[in-house]
Amino acid sequence: MSAPRPLESSDPTTVTPVPVSPRHSWFEDAQALFTASLFISLGFGLLSQARLLTGGIAGVALLLTRLTPFTFGQLLVALNLPFLWLAVRQMGWAFTLKTFAAVGAVSLCADWLHLVVAFDRLQPVYAAVMGGSCIGIGLLILFRHQASLGGLNVLAIWLQERRGVRAGVFQLVVDTLVLAASLFVVPPSTILVSVIGSLALNLVLAVNHRPGRYLGT
Repeated sequence: MSAPRPLESSDPTTVTPVPVSPRHSWFEDAQALFTASLFISLGFGLLSQARLLTGGIAGVALLLTRLTPFTFGQLLVALNLPFLWLAVRQMGWAFTLKTFAAVGAVSLCADWLHLVVAFDRLQPVYAAVMGGSCIGIGLLILFRHQASLGGLNVLAIWLQERRGVRAGVFQLVVDTLVLAASLFVVPPSTILVSVIGSLALNLVLAVNHRPGRYLGT
């Protein structure tokens, strides 16, 4: 005969212990920012080489490289500056500093990528899927270390943590709008393949970045 199960306490003052989230060390954060920057810059390199686009602030930066003499990295930093106030106000200084460190690292890595990588042959659909996936993995790393790539990522994280809106779903909607606006600059075939990359990116986030699933801070 098995031992009787203990009765659950009906005392309303009983408090169920909540798991304490392990806090990342400065070394873990630095390693994460470095690794994420490599993944993201490679993803943007694949998209840029295949003449594809993406959504968000980075997509605007890629689009403007076709219309201005500035590099992707320079545009990414410039476009992120207006979001500095929102990041500080909504997410705090720690998040903001890590985010803008990531933006600077991605900008440098993306602008210098041609010095270490060259593509003699790159199929556009493959570039879209791999580029989007690499960016998604990099963003996932940043999100889990309380950072982002700035711009609309700041708003995406704030909406998920404060309003319960999944970051991947929000990003997908925004990316669709940015790609739709790009129809005035690039042919529809480029937009169609770029959408595949955007779907790959946001699928990584929607499946893997959910509130409560990862406890590191």
